[in-house]
Parts: sequence; structure tokens; C-alpha cells
Amino acid sequence: MPNSASNTSISPVSHDSGTFMKPVSLVALTLQNTLSILLLRYVRTIPGPRFIKSTAVIISEVQKTIFSLLLVINEERNIAPAFKLIYNKIICQPYDTFETGIPALLYTLQNNLVFVAISNLDAATFQVSYKLKIFTTAILMVIILRRQLSFVQWLALFLLFIGIALVQIENMTSTTAKQDVNAVHGLLAVVTGCTLSSLAGVYFEKILKSNDVSVWIRNTQLGIFGIIFGTITMYLSDGTEVKEKGFLYGYTNMVWTATLVQSVGGLIVALVVKHADNILKSFATSAAILLSCIVSIVLFDFQLTLLFTLGAALVIFSLFLYSKPELILLVPIVNVIFKDKSVLF
Repeated sequence: MPNSASNTSISPVSHDSGTFMKPVSLVALTLQNTLSILLLRYVRTIPGPRFIKSTAVIISEVQKTIFSLLLVINEERNIAPAFKLIYNKIICQPYDTFETGIPALLYTLQNNLVFVAISNLDAATFQVSYKLKIFTTAILMVIILRRQLSFVQWLALFLLFIGIALVQIENMTSTTAKQDVNAVHGLLAVVTGCTLSSLAGVYFEKILKSNDVSVWIRNTQLGIFGIIFGTITMYLSDGTEVKEKGFLYGYTNMVWTATLVQSVGGLIVALVVKHADNILKSFATSAAILLSCIVSIVLFDFQLTLLFTLGAALVIFSLFLYSKPELILLVPIVNVIFKDKSVLF
């Protein structure tokens, strides 16, 4: 699911606080990335009444909005100034607020596609495949924000694409029987979801950098629109089923836990952006892939194949290479080819 904070620059904190929070934020990101996917996969596959996915999107948006409001209050140190700020920034500036509705709509569609993808892919396969968002985000940043990528970063994106392709080829050609899944639907949901999320993220970054509005105010705006668009989507796609079964049909303690873990993702990424660098964020993401594979083998009878292992390894290597291009100089033989450091910039 989306998280707008990942594209935001946050002012540095004191050295002592940063030293303590760096490992805490990275461990939190690793666990959140792992648990969110595993829990969503688990609650979508266990026997019994299955919750309606569009309602989970709304629940998650409500939770994220509440968290964002609490963080605004924390920043302002008082409830009254916080709500005055919210009133001034959201109600009194309608054009600016409505502009946030565009990425909110894209994120809402992406969130629904996440449930389609996780319902049709193994947790480990989804965890690796959804890194395609890095590829689509980079392409859109070049096109929309006119960002410049180095040759090595383009190479990293190519390796990322190849790695994900290998994982998907293994998933589609697997002879292992898988019930209630459709690899093609899962892949289409991943590709479409990644593209929508990247477009929303790039557009949201452009909005964030256009003025000095707090990231938590922006997240509140996103949450409000997310609830509205999520409700519309629910009635269009699952309206009849919701009327028959009820909004909270199929919700168990585990489902509530899954939506809660998913909704705090944006807050955790904000901590990582604040206290760590890109290479450490890549480490956390890679660790999440490995943990998802291990847990999937134990709990979901996931079979690790040579093709999947090769694809996952390429994805992990590309994550590090994209965030730290100079790592190419540490690879034997390859470092001779790239001895001209101009390719790094």
C-alpha cells in the first residue's frame, strides 16, 4: 500500500537521537514490510468467511488518517493549535486540498489492486514482484520531474526488471498445484498497481515541494480523499455484497491486525527517511524479501526454486546498486569495465 512519506525530506535530528532511531526504524521497516504481506496473504487464504477487500482499503485509510491527525497534534504540542492548522491548511485552501485528491484516487485504485495481487500470488512472489514500483517510479521521475539517472542506475533498473521477470516466469510455469489463484491476474494487478502507485508518488512529491505544508497535513488530506474514493469504489465494485453481508463481514482479530500493520507503513518509512540513508533502506527491504521467503516456506508450503532464487538475488542486488551506484566498483571484473567513475554520476 502507498505511503506518501517515502518521497519526503525531513529535517535531521540530534546525533544521539539519530544513532538510536536508525536501527529501530530499520528493524521496524523490515518487520512491517514482511508482516504486512504475510498477514494479507494469510487472511486472504484461510478457510472461512472472507472479508470484502474494498472495505479493508477504507479501514486502512481511516487508520492512517487517525495516525496522521495524532502526529499533527504531536507536532503542534496541543490539540487546539493542531486543529486550527488543519482548518487553515485544508478548509481555507480548497484548491490546494483538492489537488491532493489526484494522488489519493490513484492510491485508492492501487490499494485495491494490492488485494487482488496478494490473493493470486505467493507472499514471497508478491514481495519480490512489487519491487517493480522502483522501476516504474524511476521512469516516471525521469519523464515528469526531469530527474537524471546515472548509467549504473539504469543498469540497476534493468537488472531489477530481469529479476522480477524471472520470478514471474517461475510462478507462471510452476507445476505445483495452487488453489484459488491466477498468476496472470496477479501479475497484471502488480504491474498496474505499481504504475498507479508510482504516478501518485511522483505527483505527490511535486505537490509536497511546491509549498511548506507539513507532510502529516498532506497525509491527512490523502486519508480524507482516500476514504471518499474508497467508499465510492466499494459501492461500485462490491456494493451488492456489502449490503447483503455487511461492511465488517469476515473481519477477525487477524484481519484488523493486518490492516493496522499495513496502515502504519507510511509512518515507519517516514522514520527511515528521517534517520537512515537509502543504502540502509535497501538493506531493510532486502531483509524483508528474505524473511518473506523463509516464512512462506515454513507456513505456506512455498517451494524455493533455482529460477526464483536467481530472480530474487538480482532484485536484491539491483536495490543496493540503484541506491549506491559506486558499489559496482567493488564487483570483480565488472569494476574494470566501470573504472571510469563518470558512469556513477
